[in-house]
Amino acid sequence: MRIVELILDEDQEFNGIDAISIVENPAIQSNFVALKDQQEIKLAEVSKDKRLLLGPILIPNKPILRNGKEEDYYIYFSKETVEKASQMYLKEGNQGNATLEHQYSLKGLTLVESWIVQDEVHDKSRLYESTKEVPVGTWMGAIRVDSDEVWKDYVKEGVVKGFSIEGYFADKSERPKEAIDDFLSQLEAAEAEYLLSEIEKAINEEEVELESFNDYPDGVANNAKKGIELNEKINNRCATDVGKIRATQLAQKKNITVSTIKRMYSYLSRAEDMYRKNENDSEACANISYLLWGGLAALGWSRNKLRELGELELETIVVDDDFAIIDDRLAYSSVEKAEEMARNIGCEGYHMHELDGKEWFMPCFQHTLKKPCTAGYEMYGFKIKNGKRVPNCIPIRR
Repeated sequence: MRIVELILDEDQEFNGIDAISIVENPAIQSNFVALKDQQEIKLAEVSKDKRLLLGPILIPNKPILRNGKEEDYYIYFSKETVEKASQMYLKEGNQGNATLEHQYSLKGLTLVESWIVQDEVHDKSRLYESTKEVPVGTWMGAIRVDSDEVWKDYVKEGVVKGFSIEGYFADKSERPKEAIDDFLSQLEAAEAEYLLSEIEKAINEEEVELESFNDYPDGVANNAKKGIELNEKINNRCATDVGKIRATQLAQKKNITVSTIKRMYSYLSRAEDMYRKNENDSEACANISYLLWGGLAALGWSRNKLRELGELELETIVVDDDFAIIDDRLAYSSVEKAEEMARNIGCEGYHMHELDGKEWFMPCFQHTLKKPCTAGYEMYGFKIKNGKRVPNCIPIRR
């Protein structure tokens, strides 16, 4: 298998590292190198107080498998190239350039520390367990995260696990024959680490699968798509970078974690009144932001999902002499009012509860309400059928 050194060619128009990306799983792309398959590039330290992510940005003489069109081969960077790349990055003023998974530009991430490991024993990298063995010549960095959403949704959730670079490099001639033996010894260790990392990744993905969900209704995805479209029409002024990424995830029916579901419910429940006041204004951020979170469909789904997971207790309280909330459903002090509300919501009769020494009457014969529409349909108001007011069920638009 070929072994190729990548260098910085100052004669090229595009040259050097443009941005540092925080990533989960790596990939390498053509001459535009997105170094994400280096398992050594892990976040060595997360400072909760200072919100610093510290870790190696680029490791010298480390074999990196690259997938070519005709054959696979390995690339590496010399110590000289790593050091030169670190200097050019700061010289070009790129310390504020950051992306997520090499796809989304992020604001609020800044490289605040940058150094080359010079000493095997006394370098600062030796203070941290996961970086104490990085070789001399490694480019180390600390990125400060000022974005609350990036910190909560990606760092604390463990979604991102390392740094990756974005930039342009030139291919040098194949590695000299005299260096092959030393390189292959590194390669053997790298391949072993790669296999272990694949196992670890599979385990982590299984855990994520158990703790994340995408069974939200199509209405959530459709609302997110609508929010994205409306936001684009006003130059994306109603959402942060992370908010736009999350909306894209919802629109694509991607899995979301329990903590994200909690934030979804927290925001949507608090912002519901403001949304209803502005839902007819296609340029109002109160409307657009609510849709980006999945809208009313997401409010109902997140509430039910959190209850299902035991993360949200059902509310039971006496409001006044006429109303009570029991298991998040309204109950009334009179049979007549309960029967009237039953007709309004498309069911019949009532059932009784006792709360605080008083009988309360709740609409419908059954406490647990069945879905108003069959699979593939959603409720859109009411209609009169055979003299009765019933749910108006229409096909779900895909």
